Amino acid sequence: MQTASKKVVNGWAMYDWASSSYNLVITSTIFPTYFEAVAVDDASVSKSTVTFLGRHFENTALYNYAIALAFLIVAMMSPLLSSIADYKGNKKKFLNFFLTMGSLACAILYFFDGSTLELGIIAMIIACVGFWGGQVFYNSFLPEIAAVEDRDRVSAKGFSYGYVGSVLLQLICFVFVLMHDKIGITEGKGSQISFLLVGIWWWAFGQYALRRMPKPVPAGGGDQKHILSKGYKELQKVWTQIKQLPSLKRYLSAFFFFNMGVQTVMLVAALYGKSELEIPTENLIIAILIIQIIAIPGAYVISWLSSKIGNIKTLMILVSMWIAMCFVAYTLPKGGIYEFYALGAAVGFIMGGIQSLSRSTYAKLMPETKDTVSFFSFYDVTEKMAAVIGIFSFGLITELSGSQRNSIMALAIFFVIGLLLLFYTKAVKENAP
Repeated sequence: MQTASKKVVNGWAMYDWASSSYNLVITSTIFPTYFEAVAVDDASVSKSTVTFLGRHFENTALYNYAIALAFLIVAMMSPLLSSIADYKGNKKKFLNFFLTMGSLACAILYFFDGSTLELGIIAMIIACVGFWGGQVFYNSFLPEIAAVEDRDRVSAKGFSYGYVGSVLLQLICFVFVLMHDKIGITEGKGSQISFLLVGIWWWAFGQYALRRMPKPVPAGGGDQKHILSKGYKELQKVWTQIKQLPSLKRYLSAFFFFNMGVQTVMLVAALYGKSELEIPTENLIIAILIIQIIAIPGAYVISWLSSKIGNIKTLMILVSMWIAMCFVAYTLPKGGIYEFYALGAAVGFIMGGIQSLSRSTYAKLMPETKDTVSFFSFYDVTEKMAAVIGIFSFGLITELSGSQRNSIMALAIFFVIGLLLLFYTKAVKENAP
């Protein structure tokens, strides 16, 4: 196949521009710090204890549990939905549904404050489901619009568009959060306005992107009366194919473990900096912004490196760097702003690259097929279940030990297992006939 036109490729990448606003503002910067500030029963008694559904939680642990639940929901439903989308060729409709649901939930977070904890938890779960539920359909367009030799480059373009778009919106949100006194509002209201802006940005640019994506070709045919059972049969057929592809099967195992660490770091970095390292909110936002900006060239540099030494070897280098950064994060002193900046720069450089390369490596290893959504649903389920385990274990270890530093060391173990499995994947791939 040939790579699609520039208009189609750029249109596909624009969805990352749209949706990454959620990933930056809601997942990484403003919302986590806002949540920690408002999700407190009585700040004069404890700055971190909150009651939800009759149980007392550490607010950071409650945040992690809620996100883990959202990932679990996505992992359970995406295989069925993606199989149906492949069979009927309507994955654009599914993507539109999830982006609309997620963007609306972000807008509803405008009404979240200390007195509406339940509303905030529900909205943040729905927003998370909207973002990650849509990603499997978005990712599945990659093998349809890019030839095998162009998939690293096109995948990197998607992530770079995402980082640029999210940073632009983040700068707009800075006006409301960091300069709130000059425009006559509170810092909390500035955060709430930012959540509303994310919803508008995500939906508007998402619609723009959808109009430029190609029309999917249905993989199914004939009787569609029992579409649910057909969806499960499609999924079973894909699993049978994966079991017969040793390199792909081993790669998914490695991806499961190292992605467990990557996704957890992305989701807890802000709370770790805020509550464990006591980094001021302004400096924390700057650090996350550094991560986003450096991730743009990082994605392209790592794409270039993979073209020179291969995807698996490049991933092995990146995972080794993640292991080192876990140890650095564990030893960072409280209030170490500049040390946190330096760590953020290192994380940013490899963060976009490892996500982009993980996606394109899977796209390269999968066979030529019309069932692109069903194949990517396996990738998606692997990613989400890894996130569920990683985030839940992070929150649980924090509650049991009273320190997020111990949770960071648990992530290092996940990365080590992932690295060992990448060695195994490389050996299997090299010995394949």
